[in-house]
Order: sequence, then structure tokens, then C-alpha cells
Amino acid sequence: MNLNAPGSEPDSPVCSAKGCRVDAVWVLAWNNPKIHTPERRKTWLACEEHREHLSQFLGVRGFLKDVVKFEDWRAPEGA
Repeated sequence: MNLNAPGSEPDSPVCSAKGCRVDAVWVLAWNNPKIHTPERRKTWLACEEHREHLSQFLGVRGFLKDVVKFEDWRAPEGA
């Protein structure tokens, strides 16, 4: 299933905000300490518009660990 907005790059990742299909610009790395080991990182993707909202949602719960530009997250280590 293609979840991309019309005109977006094929297979480009989209924002995790409900109903948003804009290309993702940010990776929000998080974990729930009640169920995940400390080193485990789950990710949500965010467009510019939803980065702050999604970060606050995770932050108030103590889940947010890092916010990184998408292209930096994907870059192989040492590249």
C-alpha cells in the first residue's frame, strides 16, 4: 500500500501523525521504560508541522529520547 502524498517521492517515509501523509523530515526516537530495555529505540516520523506536537506527546510521558533529522538518522555510521 502506498501511503505517500500525491507528488511525493515513491516509497518516501511519511509523518506518523494521525491522518498526515506529508513526507517525514524528523525521526523521534523513544522507548517506554516500563516495557522496553533502556537501549531499545522505537521511532515515530514527523513532518515539520507535527514535530513539536509529537515530541510533546512523547515528552510528557517520559518516552522521548532523541529527535534527529531524517537524513541523519538514515546515514550509515561513519558515512
